[in-house]
Amino acid sequence: MNKKDMEKYSSAVTLSDMEIFIFPELLYSLVLANIMSPVIWSWKEDPWFKDINGMTPYKKILRLKQFIMDNFDFNLDLETWGLTTKEKEISRFKSFLDEDVINKSNALFGYEGDKYYFDIDIRKHFGIDKYKSNVIPYWKTETIEAMEAFKYKDAFEKGAGECVSISTLYAAALFIICKIPLENIYLLATPLHSQNFIDIRDGLITNNRRLVTKNMWFNGTKLTAKAQRAMRNEQVTIVSHSSGYIHVVYPEATMDIKAYDVFENKLRKFLITDVNFDILCNFLRQESDLQKCFQIKHIYNGKERYIGAEKAYAYESTSSFRVNESTLDQLLSEIDTYDFYSEPLEDRIFLNKFSDYFRTHKVDFHDKNNINKLLEELDCPHMRKNEILKILFEFCNLEPKLPGRDKIFIKTEPINLTTGMEREDIISYLESLRDKNTTADLAFYAYRDFSRIIWDPFIKAAVERNPVSIEGCEKYSDVEVIHIIENMTNQSIYDGSRIAQPDEVWNYQRGDGLERAICLANILKNRNRYKNININVEKDHVTITLDKITAVWPSCKGIEGNIKLDDHFS
Repeated sequence: MNKKDMEKYSSAVTLSDMEIFIFPELLYSLVLANIMSPVIWSWKEDPWFKDINGMTPYKKILRLKQFIMDNFDFNLDLETWGLTTKEKEISRFKSFLDEDVINKSNALFGYEGDKYYFDIDIRKHFGIDKYKSNVIPYWKTETIEAMEAFKYKDAFEKGAGECVSISTLYAAALFIICKIPLENIYLLATPLHSQNFIDIRDGLITNNRRLVTKNMWFNGTKLTAKAQRAMRNEQVTIVSHSSGYIHVVYPEATMDIKAYDVFENKLRKFLITDVNFDILCNFLRQESDLQKCFQIKHIYNGKERYIGAEKAYAYESTSSFRVNESTLDQLLSEIDTYDFYSEPLEDRIFLNKFSDYFRTHKVDFHDKNNINKLLEELDCPHMRKNEILKILFEFCNLEPKLPGRDKIFIKTEPINLTTGMEREDIISYLESLRDKNTTADLAFYAYRDFSRIIWDPFIKAAVERNPVSIEGCEKYSDVEVIHIIENMTNQSIYDGSRIAQPDEVWNYQRGDGLERAICLANILKNRNRYKNININVEKDHVTITLDKITAVWPSCKGIEGNIKLDDHFS
Protein backbone atom coordinates (compact mmCIF):
# COMPACT_ATOMS: atom_id res chain seq x y z
CA MET A 1 0.00 0.00 0.00
CA ASN A 2 1.08 3.58 -0.56
CA LYS A 3 1.26 5.91 2.45
CA LYS A 4 -2.20 7.43 1.93
CA ASP A 5 -3.91 4.08 1.55
CA MET A 6 -2.07 2.77 4.60
CA GLU A 7 -3.46 5.68 6.63
CA LYS A 8 -6.99 5.04 5.39
CA TYR A 9 -6.93 1.26 5.84
CA SER A 10 -5.35 1.45 9.28
CA SER A 11 -8.05 3.99 10.20
CA ALA A 12 -10.66 1.36 9.31
CA VAL A 13 -9.27 -0.61 12.25
CA THR A 14 -9.23 2.15 14.88
CA LEU A 15 -12.30 4.05 13.59
CA SER A 16 -11.89 7.24 15.63
CA ASP A 17 -14.36 10.08 15.08
CA MET A 18 -11.61 12.13 13.43
CA GLU A 19 -10.67 9.26 11.10
CA ILE A 20 -14.28 8.87 9.99
CA PHE A 21 -14.46 12.60 9.25
CA ILE A 22 -11.33 12.39 7.08
CA PHE A 23 -12.29 9.09 5.40
CA PRO A 24 -16.11 9.11 5.10
CA GLU A 25 -16.21 5.59 3.61
CA LEU A 26 -15.37 4.29 7.08
CA LEU A 27 -18.79 5.10 8.51
CA TYR A 28 -20.54 2.59 6.27
CA SER A 29 -17.67 0.11 6.44
CA LEU A 30 -18.49 -0.37 10.13
CA VAL A 31 -22.16 -0.93 9.29
CA LEU A 32 -21.08 -3.70 6.92
CA ALA A 33 -18.66 -5.15 9.50
CA ASN A 34 -21.54 -5.35 11.99
CA ILE A 35 -23.76 -6.96 9.36
CA MET A 36 -21.07 -9.60 8.75
CA SER A 37 -20.69 -10.21 12.49
CA PRO A 38 -22.42 -13.30 13.92
CA VAL A 39 -23.44 -11.33 17.04
CA ILE A 40 -26.48 -9.49 15.67
CA TRP A 41 -27.55 -12.57 13.71
CA SER A 42 -27.59 -14.50 17.00
CA TRP A 43 -30.15 -12.03 18.40
CA LYS A 44 -32.72 -13.61 16.09
CA GLU A 45 -32.75 -16.61 18.43
CA ASP A 46 -33.41 -14.46 21.50
CA PRO A 47 -36.93 -14.96 22.95
CA TRP A 48 -37.39 -11.19 22.83
CA PHE A 49 -37.62 -11.39 19.04
CA LYS A 50 -39.95 -14.36 18.94
CA ASP A 51 -42.73 -13.82 16.36
CA ILE A 52 -41.13 -10.56 15.21
CA ASN A 53 -41.65 -11.55 11.57
CA GLY A 54 -45.41 -11.21 12.05
CA MET A 55 -45.15 -7.63 13.28
CA THR A 56 -45.45 -4.42 11.28
CA PRO A 57 -42.13 -2.75 10.40
CA TYR A 58 -42.75 -0.04 13.01
CA LYS A 59 -43.46 -2.55 15.78
CA LYS A 60 -40.35 -4.49 14.81
CA ILE A 61 -38.29 -1.33 15.22
CA LEU A 62 -39.84 -0.61 18.62
CA ARG A 63 -39.01 -4.16 19.71
CA LEU A 64 -35.39 -3.65 18.58
CA LYS A 65 -35.20 -0.29 20.35
CA GLN A 66 -36.16 -1.82 23.68
CA PHE A 67 -33.60 -4.59 23.22
CA ILE A 68 -30.87 -2.02 22.63
CA MET A 69 -32.06 0.06 25.61
CA ASP A 70 -31.95 -3.03 27.83
CA ASN A 71 -28.56 -4.29 26.69
CA PHE A 72 -26.42 -1.22 25.99
CA ASP A 73 -25.51 1.99 27.78
CA PHE A 74 -24.34 5.19 26.16
CA ASN A 75 -20.66 5.74 27.04
CA LEU A 76 -18.44 8.68 26.20
CA ASP A 77 -15.69 8.66 28.81
CA LEU A 78 -12.05 9.56 28.25
CA GLU A 79 -10.56 6.46 29.85
CA THR A 80 -11.90 3.82 27.44
CA TRP A 81 -9.81 4.65 24.37
CA GLY A 82 -7.42 7.25 25.73
CA LEU A 83 -6.08 10.57 24.53
CA THR A 84 -4.13 11.99 21.63
CA THR A 85 -3.04 15.52 20.70
CA LYS A 86 -4.16 18.06 18.15
CA GLU A 87 -0.64 18.24 16.70
CA LYS A 88 -0.45 14.48 16.20
CA GLU A 89 -3.82 14.27 14.45
CA ILE A 90 -3.23 17.36 12.30
CA SER A 91 0.13 15.93 11.23
CA ARG A 92 -1.53 12.63 10.29
CA PHE A 93 -4.17 14.22 8.13
CA LYS A 94 -2.53 17.34 6.68
CA SER A 95 -2.03 15.61 3.31
CA PHE A 96 -5.78 14.87 3.15
CA LEU A 97 -7.38 18.09 4.42
CA ASP A 98 -6.27 21.63 5.08
CA GLU A 99 -5.69 22.38 8.78
CA ASP A 100 -8.17 25.29 8.75
CA VAL A 101 -10.88 23.01 7.36
CA ILE A 102 -10.28 20.50 10.16
CA ASN A 103 -10.31 23.25 12.78
CA LYS A 104 -13.64 24.58 11.52
CA SER A 105 -15.27 21.18 11.25
CA ASN A 106 -14.30 19.36 14.44
CA ALA A 107 -15.56 20.25 17.90
CA LEU A 108 -12.28 19.75 19.73
CA PHE A 109 -10.25 21.73 17.18
CA GLY A 110 -12.32 24.90 17.41
CA TYR A 111 -15.67 24.11 15.75
CA GLU A 112 -18.47 26.24 17.22
CA GLY A 113 -21.63 24.94 15.57
CA ASP A 114 -23.50 24.00 18.71
CA LYS A 115 -23.32 27.02 21.03
CA TYR A 116 -24.70 24.92 23.86
CA TYR A 117 -21.37 23.14 24.27
CA PHE A 118 -19.35 26.31 24.07
CA ASP A 119 -21.53 28.13 26.58
CA ILE A 120 -20.56 25.48 29.13
CA ASP A 121 -16.99 25.11 27.82
CA ILE A 122 -16.67 21.97 25.72
CA ARG A 123 -13.40 20.86 27.30
CA LYS A 124 -14.93 21.05 30.77
CA HIS A 125 -18.09 19.31 29.53
CA PHE A 126 -16.05 16.34 28.31
CA GLY A 127 -13.69 16.32 31.29
CA ILE A 128 -10.52 17.22 29.38
CA ASP A 129 -10.06 20.65 30.96
CA LYS A 130 -7.59 19.05 33.40
CA TYR A 131 -5.20 18.37 30.51
CA LYS A 132 -3.18 20.76 28.36
CA SER A 133 -5.24 22.55 25.70
CA ASN A 134 -3.72 20.47 22.89
CA VAL A 135 -4.98 17.17 24.37
CA ILE A 136 -8.08 15.60 22.79
CA PRO A 137 -9.86 12.23 23.15
CA TYR A 138 -9.51 9.44 20.59
CA TRP A 139 -13.18 8.51 20.86
CA LYS A 140 -12.96 5.36 18.79
CA THR A 141 -16.09 3.83 17.36
CA GLU A 142 -16.73 0.35 18.73
CA THR A 143 -17.65 -2.74 16.74
CA ILE A 144 -20.63 -4.71 18.08
CA GLU A 145 -18.14 -7.13 19.72
CA ALA A 146 -16.36 -4.29 21.53
CA MET A 147 -19.72 -2.85 22.57
CA GLU A 148 -20.88 -6.13 24.07
CA ALA A 149 -17.51 -6.64 25.80
CA PHE A 150 -18.03 -3.59 28.04
CA LYS A 151 -19.72 -6.03 30.43
CA TYR A 152 -16.21 -7.26 31.30
CA LYS A 153 -15.12 -3.79 32.47
CA ASP A 154 -15.41 -2.68 36.07
CA ALA A 155 -18.50 -0.57 36.79
CA PHE A 156 -20.29 -1.80 33.62
CA GLU A 157 -23.10 -4.30 33.92
CA LYS A 158 -23.93 -4.53 30.22
CA GLY A 159 -22.71 -3.45 26.80
CA ALA A 160 -21.99 0.16 25.88
CA GLY A 161 -20.88 2.42 23.05
CA GLU A 162 -20.59 5.99 21.87
CA CYS A 163 -23.01 7.66 19.45
CA VAL A 164 -21.34 6.51 16.20
CA SER A 165 -21.16 2.95 17.54
CA ILE A 166 -24.84 2.98 18.41
CA SER A 167 -25.89 4.51 15.07
CA THR A 168 -23.97 1.90 13.07
CA LEU A 169 -25.29 -0.84 15.35
CA TYR A 170 -28.84 0.38 14.72
CA ALA A 171 -28.30 0.41 10.95
CA ALA A 172 -27.04 -3.19 10.94
CA ALA A 173 -29.70 -4.46 13.36
CA LEU A 174 -32.53 -2.73 11.49
CA PHE A 175 -31.43 -4.62 8.40
CA ILE A 176 -30.84 -8.02 10.05
CA ILE A 177 -33.55 -8.15 12.74
CA CYS A 178 -36.25 -5.83 11.39
CA LYS A 179 -35.61 -6.50 7.69
CA ILE A 180 -35.58 -2.78 6.84
CA PRO A 181 -33.90 -2.42 3.42
CA LEU A 182 -30.52 -0.69 3.54
CA GLU A 183 -31.75 1.74 0.89
CA ASN A 184 -34.16 3.13 3.53
CA ILE A 185 -31.42 3.80 6.10
CA TYR A 186 -29.36 7.00 6.01
CA LEU A 187 -26.52 7.70 8.47
CA LEU A 188 -25.92 11.33 9.42
CA ALA A 189 -22.72 12.50 11.11
CA THR A 190 -22.21 15.97 12.59
CA PRO A 191 -19.07 17.24 14.37
CA LEU A 192 -20.54 16.26 17.76
CA HIS A 193 -23.05 13.51 17.04
CA SER A 194 -24.17 10.66 14.82
CA GLN A 195 -27.73 9.52 14.14
CA ASN A 196 -29.80 7.81 11.45
CA PHE A 197 -32.85 8.74 9.42
CA ILE A 198 -35.07 5.75 8.64
CA ASP A 199 -37.41 6.12 5.68
CA ILE A 200 -40.48 4.37 7.10
CA ARG A 201 -43.95 5.88 7.54
CA ASP A 202 -43.40 9.59 8.34
CA GLY A 203 -39.75 8.85 9.15
CA LEU A 204 -37.78 7.88 12.24
CA ILE A 205 -34.59 9.31 13.69
CA THR A 206 -32.31 7.28 15.94
CA ASN A 207 -30.69 9.30 18.70
CA ASN A 208 -28.16 7.28 20.68
CA ARG A 209 -30.23 4.38 22.08
CA ARG A 210 -33.63 6.00 21.52
CA LEU A 211 -35.93 6.50 18.55
CA VAL A 212 -37.78 9.68 17.65
CA THR A 213 -40.92 9.66 15.49
CA LYS A 214 -42.27 12.78 13.80
CA ASN A 215 -44.90 13.17 16.54
CA MET A 216 -42.20 12.84 19.20
CA TRP A 217 -39.99 15.33 17.36
CA PHE A 218 -42.56 18.04 18.05
CA ASN A 219 -43.67 17.01 21.56
CA GLY A 220 -41.68 19.75 23.29
CA THR A 221 -40.09 17.55 26.00
CA LYS A 222 -36.56 18.04 27.32
CA LEU A 223 -35.57 14.62 25.98
CA THR A 224 -36.67 15.58 22.47
CA ALA A 225 -34.95 18.97 22.73
CA LYS A 226 -31.69 17.09 23.39
CA ALA A 227 -32.38 14.79 20.44
CA GLN A 228 -32.88 17.86 18.22
CA ARG A 229 -29.75 19.66 19.33
CA ALA A 230 -27.37 18.33 16.67
CA MET A 231 -29.86 18.80 13.83
CA ARG A 232 -30.83 22.30 14.94
CA ASN A 233 -27.34 23.63 15.56
CA GLU A 234 -24.75 21.63 13.69
CA GLN A 235 -23.63 21.16 10.13
CA VAL A 236 -24.28 17.65 8.85
CA THR A 237 -20.80 16.71 7.67
CA ILE A 238 -21.50 13.24 6.24
CA VAL A 239 -24.56 11.47 4.87
CA SER A 240 -23.77 7.79 4.33
CA HIS A 241 -25.92 5.27 2.45
CA SER A 242 -25.67 1.90 0.73
CA SER A 243 -25.13 3.76 -2.56
CA GLY A 244 -22.24 5.87 -1.19
CA TYR A 245 -21.60 9.02 0.80
CA ILE A 246 -21.73 12.81 0.53
CA HIS A 247 -19.34 14.95 2.60
CA VAL A 248 -19.63 18.67 3.33
CA VAL A 249 -15.95 19.33 2.56
CA TYR A 250 -15.09 17.07 -0.36
CA PRO A 251 -16.26 18.19 -3.83
CA GLU A 252 -16.94 14.62 -4.98
CA ALA A 253 -19.82 12.50 -3.70
CA THR A 254 -20.33 8.79 -4.32
CA MET A 255 -23.92 8.63 -3.07
CA ASP A 256 -26.52 8.10 -5.78
CA ILE A 257 -28.00 11.53 -6.51
CA LYS A 258 -31.56 10.16 -6.67
CA ALA A 259 -31.11 8.53 -3.27
CA TYR A 260 -29.79 11.82 -1.89
CA ASP A 261 -32.80 13.70 -3.26
CA VAL A 262 -35.18 11.19 -1.67
CA PHE A 263 -33.34 11.52 1.64
CA GLU A 264 -33.29 15.32 1.59
CA ASN A 265 -36.96 15.66 0.67
CA LYS A 266 -38.16 13.16 3.27
CA LEU A 267 -35.93 14.53 6.04
CA ARG A 268 -37.08 18.10 5.37
CA LYS A 269 -40.70 16.93 5.46
CA PHE A 270 -40.03 15.16 8.77
CA LEU A 271 -38.64 18.38 10.29
CA ILE A 272 -41.65 20.57 9.44
CA THR A 273 -45.14 20.57 10.95
CA ASP A 274 -48.33 22.58 10.63
CA VAL A 275 -49.48 24.54 13.67
CA ASN A 276 -52.51 23.23 15.55
CA PHE A 277 -53.60 23.31 19.17
CA ASP A 278 -51.45 20.32 20.19
CA ILE A 279 -48.38 21.78 18.49
CA LEU A 280 -48.92 25.09 20.29
CA CYS A 281 -49.19 23.21 23.60
CA ASN A 282 -46.01 21.28 22.80
CA PHE A 283 -44.26 24.49 21.85
CA LEU A 284 -45.11 26.02 25.24
CA ARG A 285 -43.88 22.87 26.96
CA GLN A 286 -40.46 23.43 25.41
CA GLU A 287 -40.44 27.23 25.69
CA SER A 288 -41.32 27.30 29.38
CA ASP A 289 -40.48 31.02 29.70
CA LEU A 290 -43.51 31.77 27.52
CA GLN A 291 -45.93 29.86 29.75
CA LYS A 292 -46.32 32.97 31.94
CA CYS A 293 -48.05 34.63 28.98
CA PHE A 294 -50.89 32.08 29.00
CA GLN A 295 -53.70 30.92 31.26
CA ILE A 296 -56.17 28.03 30.97
CA LYS A 297 -59.90 28.13 31.66
CA HIS A 298 -61.49 25.02 33.14
CA ILE A 299 -65.16 24.24 33.80
CA TYR A 300 -65.43 22.36 37.11
CA ASN A 301 -68.79 21.47 38.69
CA GLY A 302 -70.45 23.91 36.33
CA LYS A 303 -68.21 26.83 37.32
CA GLU A 304 -65.35 28.52 35.51
CA ARG A 305 -61.93 28.54 37.13
CA TYR A 306 -58.53 29.69 35.86
CA ILE A 307 -54.92 28.59 36.23
CA GLY A 308 -51.58 29.87 35.00
CA ALA A 309 -50.24 27.70 32.19
CA GLU A 310 -46.93 27.19 34.04
CA LYS A 311 -48.74 25.50 36.94
CA ALA A 312 -50.65 23.17 34.61
CA TYR A 313 -47.42 22.15 32.84
CA ALA A 314 -45.71 21.57 36.19
CA TYR A 315 -48.29 18.89 37.02
CA GLU A 316 -47.39 16.89 33.88
CA SER A 317 -44.38 15.41 35.69
CA THR A 318 -46.65 13.52 38.12
CA SER A 319 -49.49 12.70 35.74
CA SER A 320 -50.11 10.44 32.77
CA PHE A 321 -52.08 13.29 31.17
CA ARG A 322 -50.70 16.23 29.21
CA VAL A 323 -51.59 19.75 28.19
CA ASN A 324 -53.10 18.84 24.82
CA GLU A 325 -56.41 18.53 23.01
CA SER A 326 -57.34 15.05 24.23
CA THR A 327 -56.20 14.98 27.88
CA LEU A 328 -56.18 18.60 29.10
CA ASP A 329 -59.45 18.25 31.05
CA GLN A 330 -58.21 15.09 32.81
CA LEU A 331 -54.98 16.82 33.78
CA LEU A 332 -56.79 19.87 35.15
CA SER A 333 -59.15 17.65 37.13
CA GLU A 334 -56.15 16.17 38.96
CA ILE A 335 -54.81 19.57 40.05
CA ASP A 336 -55.49 20.83 43.57
CA THR A 337 -58.36 23.31 43.72
CA TYR A 338 -56.15 25.80 45.58
CA ASP A 339 -54.03 26.27 42.44
CA PHE A 340 -57.00 27.74 40.55
CA TYR A 341 -58.44 31.26 40.57
CA SER A 342 -62.12 32.14 40.36
CA GLU A 343 -61.41 35.11 38.07
CA PRO A 344 -59.28 35.32 34.91
CA LEU A 345 -55.63 36.26 35.43
CA GLU A 346 -54.71 39.73 34.17
CA ASP A 347 -52.65 40.23 31.02
CA ARG A 348 -52.64 36.56 30.01
CA ILE A 349 -53.74 34.91 26.79
CA PHE A 350 -56.39 32.19 27.03
CA LEU A 351 -54.74 29.02 25.74
CA ASN A 352 -58.11 27.28 25.33
CA LYS A 353 -59.27 29.63 22.59
CA PHE A 354 -56.68 28.25 20.19
CA SER A 355 -58.43 24.88 20.16
CA ASP A 356 -61.28 26.46 18.20
CA TYR A 357 -59.02 28.90 16.36
CA PHE A 358 -56.91 26.23 14.67
CA ARG A 359 -60.01 24.30 13.62
CA THR A 360 -61.02 27.22 11.42
CA HIS A 361 -57.66 28.82 10.62
CA LYS A 362 -54.82 27.09 8.81
CA VAL A 363 -51.55 28.86 9.51
CA ASP A 364 -49.18 29.30 6.61
CA PHE A 365 -46.05 31.08 7.85
CA HIS A 366 -45.47 32.42 4.35
CA ASP A 367 -48.94 34.02 4.12
CA LYS A 368 -49.08 37.56 5.58
CA ASN A 369 -52.84 37.43 6.20
CA ASN A 370 -52.50 34.15 8.13
CA ILE A 371 -49.71 35.59 10.23
CA ASN A 372 -51.49 38.86 10.99
CA LYS A 373 -54.58 36.99 12.22
CA LEU A 374 -52.46 34.77 14.45
CA LEU A 375 -50.58 37.82 15.79
CA GLU A 376 -53.89 39.32 16.90
CA GLU A 377 -54.55 36.21 18.98
CA LEU A 378 -51.04 36.24 20.47
CA ASP A 379 -51.36 39.64 22.04
CA CYS A 380 -49.29 39.45 25.23
CA PRO A 381 -48.12 42.50 27.25
CA HIS A 382 -45.23 40.52 28.74
CA MET A 383 -43.58 39.72 25.44
CA ARG A 384 -43.64 41.06 21.90
CA LYS A 385 -45.97 38.91 19.86
CA ASN A 386 -43.59 39.01 16.88
CA GLU A 387 -40.98 37.38 19.09
CA ILE A 388 -43.41 34.62 20.13
CA LEU A 389 -44.27 34.05 16.48
CA LYS A 390 -40.59 33.85 15.49
CA ILE A 391 -39.85 31.22 18.14
CA LEU A 392 -43.01 29.28 17.17
CA PHE A 393 -41.92 29.29 13.52
CA GLU A 394 -38.48 27.93 14.47
CA PHE A 395 -40.13 25.22 16.57
CA CYS A 396 -42.29 24.10 13.62
CA ASN A 397 -39.72 24.55 10.86
CA LEU A 398 -36.27 23.10 11.33
CA GLU A 399 -33.93 23.77 8.44
CA PRO A 400 -31.13 21.15 8.50
CA LYS A 401 -27.63 22.18 7.46
CA LEU A 402 -27.00 19.46 4.87
CA PRO A 403 -23.93 19.00 2.66
CA GLY A 404 -25.98 20.09 -0.38
CA ARG A 405 -26.21 18.97 -4.00
CA ASP A 406 -23.41 21.19 -5.34
CA LYS A 407 -21.13 18.18 -5.67
CA ILE A 408 -19.60 16.14 -8.45
CA PHE A 409 -21.60 12.93 -8.16
CA ILE A 410 -19.39 10.02 -9.14
CA LYS A 411 -21.10 6.80 -10.13
CA THR A 412 -19.75 3.90 -8.08
CA GLU A 413 -20.62 0.26 -7.64
CA PRO A 414 -23.54 0.21 -5.16
CA ILE A 415 -23.83 -2.23 -2.26
CA ASN A 416 -26.97 -4.21 -3.04
CA LEU A 417 -27.68 -6.35 0.00
CA THR A 418 -31.23 -7.64 0.39
CA THR A 419 -33.07 -8.60 3.57
CA GLY A 420 -33.53 -12.16 2.28
CA MET A 421 -29.78 -12.88 2.18
CA GLU A 422 -28.12 -15.06 4.81
CA ARG A 423 -24.96 -13.99 6.62
CA GLU A 424 -22.55 -16.19 4.66
CA ASP A 425 -24.09 -15.03 1.37
CA ILE A 426 -23.58 -11.42 2.45
CA ILE A 427 -19.90 -12.03 3.29
CA SER A 428 -19.34 -13.73 -0.06
CA TYR A 429 -21.10 -10.92 -1.90
CA LEU A 430 -19.06 -8.22 -0.15
CA GLU A 431 -15.90 -10.20 -0.86
CA SER A 432 -16.76 -10.10 -4.57
CA LEU A 433 -17.15 -6.29 -4.40
CA ARG A 434 -13.78 -5.51 -2.81
CA ASP A 435 -11.97 -4.51 -6.02
CA LYS A 436 -14.94 -2.40 -7.18
CA ASN A 437 -16.11 -0.70 -3.99
CA THR A 438 -13.68 0.84 -1.48
CA THR A 439 -16.25 0.79 1.33
CA ALA A 440 -16.73 -2.97 0.92
CA ASP A 441 -12.97 -3.48 0.96
CA LEU A 442 -12.55 -1.32 4.09
CA ALA A 443 -15.35 -3.26 5.77
CA PHE A 444 -13.09 -6.30 6.10
CA TYR A 445 -10.52 -4.17 7.95
CA ALA A 446 -13.24 -2.87 10.28
CA TYR A 447 -14.28 -6.53 10.60
CA ARG A 448 -10.66 -7.38 11.68
CA ASP A 449 -10.46 -10.68 9.82
CA PHE A 450 -6.77 -11.62 9.52
CA SER A 451 -7.62 -14.28 6.94
CA ARG A 452 -9.03 -11.62 4.60
CA ILE A 453 -6.81 -8.56 5.08
CA ILE A 454 -3.23 -7.39 4.71
CA TRP A 455 -1.86 -7.34 8.26
CA ASP A 456 0.29 -4.19 8.04
CA PRO A 457 -2.58 -1.63 8.46
CA PHE A 458 -3.81 -3.49 11.55
CA ILE A 459 -0.33 -3.56 13.10
CA LYS A 460 0.24 0.12 12.24
CA ALA A 461 -3.00 0.98 14.07
CA ALA A 462 -2.05 -1.30 16.96
CA VAL A 463 1.30 0.35 17.74
CA GLU A 464 0.34 3.94 16.93
CA ARG A 465 -3.16 4.40 18.39
CA ASN A 466 -3.55 2.27 21.49
CA PRO A 467 -2.45 4.46 24.40
CA VAL A 468 -4.60 2.90 27.14
CA SER A 469 -2.64 -0.36 27.35
CA ILE A 470 0.64 1.61 27.34
CA GLU A 471 -0.49 3.92 30.13
CA GLY A 472 -1.98 1.01 32.10
CA CYS A 473 1.42 -0.68 32.28
CA GLU A 474 3.57 2.37 33.02
CA LYS A 475 4.38 1.33 36.59
CA TYR A 476 5.31 -2.25 35.71
CA SER A 477 8.64 -3.67 34.58
CA ASP A 478 8.92 -5.49 31.26
CA VAL A 479 8.89 -8.85 33.03
CA GLU A 480 5.82 -7.85 35.05
CA VAL A 481 4.02 -6.71 31.89
CA ILE A 482 4.72 -10.05 30.21
CA HIS A 483 3.40 -11.86 33.30
CA ILE A 484 0.21 -9.71 33.46
CA ILE A 485 -0.65 -10.22 29.80
CA GLU A 486 0.28 -13.89 29.85
CA ASN A 487 -2.20 -14.47 32.69
CA MET A 488 -5.15 -12.64 31.16
CA THR A 489 -8.24 -14.69 30.28
CA ASN A 490 -7.36 -16.67 27.17
CA GLN A 491 -10.53 -15.71 25.31
CA SER A 492 -11.06 -13.42 22.33
CA ILE A 493 -14.05 -11.10 22.04
CA TYR A 494 -13.97 -11.87 18.29
CA ASP A 495 -14.87 -15.13 16.59
CA GLY A 496 -12.75 -17.10 14.14
CA SER A 497 -9.71 -15.40 12.64
CA ARG A 498 -10.79 -11.92 13.71
CA ILE A 499 -8.37 -10.02 15.95
CA ALA A 500 -8.78 -7.45 18.76
CA GLN A 501 -6.69 -4.30 19.02
CA PRO A 502 -4.36 -3.91 22.05
CA ASP A 503 -6.61 -1.50 23.96
CA GLU A 504 -9.55 -3.85 23.53
CA VAL A 505 -7.43 -6.63 25.04
CA TRP A 506 -6.39 -4.35 27.91
CA ASN A 507 -9.85 -2.85 28.56
CA TYR A 508 -11.58 -6.20 28.70
CA GLN A 509 -8.61 -8.09 30.22
CA ARG A 510 -8.88 -10.98 27.79
CA GLY A 511 -7.61 -12.13 24.44
CA ASP A 512 -6.38 -14.98 22.31
CA GLY A 513 -2.64 -15.61 22.43
CA LEU A 514 -2.11 -13.72 19.17
CA GLU A 515 -4.11 -10.71 20.41
CA ARG A 516 -2.19 -10.65 23.70
CA ALA A 517 1.10 -10.91 21.81
CA ILE A 518 0.20 -7.84 19.73
CA CYS A 519 -0.87 -6.03 22.91
CA LEU A 520 2.48 -6.84 24.51
CA ALA A 521 4.32 -5.72 21.38
CA ASN A 522 2.47 -2.38 21.45
CA ILE A 523 3.46 -1.72 25.07
CA LEU A 524 7.10 -2.73 24.78
CA LYS A 525 7.64 -1.18 21.34
CA ASN A 526 6.40 2.16 22.67
CA ARG A 527 8.90 1.93 25.51
CA ASN A 528 11.59 2.13 22.83
CA ARG A 529 13.58 -0.63 24.51
CA TYR A 530 13.29 -3.21 21.79
CA LYS A 531 14.44 -2.51 18.26
CA ASN A 532 12.96 -5.70 16.93
CA ILE A 533 9.94 -7.65 18.08
CA ASN A 534 8.97 -10.77 16.19
CA ILE A 535 5.66 -12.63 16.47
CA ASN A 536 5.59 -15.97 14.69
CA VAL A 537 1.97 -17.04 14.18
CA GLU A 538 1.10 -20.74 13.92
CA LYS A 539 -2.36 -22.26 13.73
CA ASP A 540 -2.47 -23.20 17.41
CA HIS A 541 0.16 -20.97 19.06
CA VAL A 542 2.26 -17.83 18.75
CA THR A 543 5.91 -17.29 19.61
CA ILE A 544 6.94 -13.78 20.68
CA THR A 545 10.63 -12.96 20.51
CA LEU A 546 11.84 -9.78 22.25
CA ASP A 547 15.62 -9.64 21.84
CA LYS A 548 16.66 -12.43 24.26
CA ILE A 549 13.17 -13.01 25.71
CA THR A 550 10.89 -15.63 24.16
CA ALA A 551 7.32 -16.51 25.09
CA VAL A 552 4.96 -19.09 23.60
CA TRP A 553 1.19 -18.63 24.02
CA PRO A 554 -1.73 -20.73 22.73
CA SER A 555 -3.83 -19.35 19.88
CA CYS A 556 -7.10 -20.60 18.42
CA LYS A 557 -7.24 -18.20 15.46
CA GLY A 558 -6.14 -20.83 12.95
CA ILE A 559 -3.93 -18.51 10.90
CA GLU A 560 -0.25 -18.52 10.02
CA GLY A 561 2.21 -15.74 9.34
CA ASN A 562 4.85 -13.49 10.80
CA ILE A 563 4.67 -10.03 12.36
CA LYS A 564 7.95 -8.14 12.58
CA LEU A 565 8.03 -4.81 14.38
CA ASP A 566 11.25 -3.13 13.41
CA ASP A 567 12.12 0.52 12.76
CA HIS A 568 9.35 0.60 10.16
CA PHE A 569 6.86 0.57 13.04
CA SER A 570 8.84 2.84 15.40
